Amino acid sequence: MCKGRDLPDAVIEAAVRHPVRAIRSALAENRHLDPSRLVPLATDPSGIVRYRLAGGPLPRPRRVRPLPDSILVTLLTARDGGEDGVVTEHEIVQELMFSRQIPPSFYRSMAGHEHPGLRIRAAREWQSLSPAHREALLDDPDPAVREAAQKGSWELDPEAVEAKLPSIGSLSKPFVLGRCALSPALVEQCFADGIVDPLTWNPHLPADAVARLARHPDARVREMAAARPDLRPEVVAELSRDPDEGVRSRARLHPFPRTWAEYAAIQRVRGHGPDCVCPIVEPATQPSPEWFASCATSGEPELRRAAATWPGLPAVLIDALAQDDDEEVRILLACHQPLAPPRLLLDVFITRPAHRPHLLTLSAFPHTGPAGLVSHPDPEVRALAAADPALPAPPVDDPDESVRRAAAANPGLSSQVLEALLSDPRTAEGAAANPSLPVHRMHALLDRCPNGGGKPAHDT
Repeated sequence: MCKGRDLPDAVIEAAVRHPVRAIRSALAENRHLDPSRLVPLATDPSGIVRYRLAGGPLPRPRRVRPLPDSILVTLLTARDGGEDGVVTEHEIVQELMFSRQIPPSFYRSMAGHEHPGLRIRAAREWQSLSPAHREALLDDPDPAVREAAQKGSWELDPEAVEAKLPSIGSLSKPFVLGRCALSPALVEQCFADGIVDPLTWNPHLPADAVARLARHPDARVREMAAARPDLRPEVVAELSRDPDEGVRSRARLHPFPRTWAEYAAIQRVRGHGPDCVCPIVEPATQPSPEWFASCATSGEPELRRAAATWPGLPAVLIDALAQDDDEEVRILLACHQPLAPPRLLLDVFITRPAHRPHLLTLSAFPHTGPAGLVSHPDPEVRALAAADPALPAPPVDDPDESVRRAAAANPGLSSQVLEALLSDPRTAEGAAANPSLPVHRMHALLDRCPNGGGKPAHDT
């Protein structure tokens, strides 16, 4: 009940201060609630509860809603791991860092925060900061902040990158070569060693190195270089006449002038395929609305795919892309666009099982209408149909557990039927997630929780 559904305000207030730790932990992982309602959990006496809040909803959705700044600040500046002593404050922060609940904008806003620990964390995200923020951190009154800024600034110091690279693990070296400022000697070494792939997307590369990539004997390298926004006109002309079709098409795909934000938007949709379930994250920078609109009407499918990922598209373009001939355009629109037509969401749900968990989290997904699919051979599709309020007799006896649970959560069930389902171990969880469950019944379930009035129970 506390984890798998939205809850009325009064129940949230009761659950967030419930004496049983397992109840508060379940609430911390609830993906249906506005995260602002979970602020008290950031200072919960239990470190386990804070750890669950830092980790975010489970199973982790593709698009994770960021936590409010107030929660992030509290978790990142905590001085203990809770009274239960199971986790440390550092482990809670580590879980938060991997949860994707910190938006890129947070670090920029923390660069001027009064708490020095947050300014130190901002300094560790050096390339996401503005030049003014970098300068201020290097001149910060706190010596620990200045030290963190000095350590963070190495990414844009070519000589420092060259000195540091030998000590960096082999798995991290491509990351460094692809995003840090490189010295001429290090660039030369990359070409000599044949390690040029990361250079093709490095935005700090000197112009002569960019030209070398565009004239590289490997067509795959030339194709990757052909998308760079910093190509000189004569190099663009050469690539548009390249003997390799892949290079020519990549050069013409994205007309000039280009920006790195546009380059990144295209890269995010290239070569993933229709069943890609990569995380949907907030980019550090976005192209202009006008660029996305022009992509939506482009004859190039990859540009239309990029447009489909932008949630700010006008309704007329959304309607057009929902009928696009390219299946990947339609799938990306369904997964990224809040105003995607419900019929498209349902079509993708039926035809592409990989996207079902994500589609079910979308507010526009049609939970009314699929009742006709109640006899579908796929149990996941039957479960969707079983939850349709228009279904006269939800299949609470279906042989598949997920279908029974969905049927028990059907808001069209009468209170008498719902009460019987709450008493049946096969359907109790679904019934507890039923949105028509009365508030007084929710409170009764909370009161029945083991040790509800005494010492917090242990959860795992």
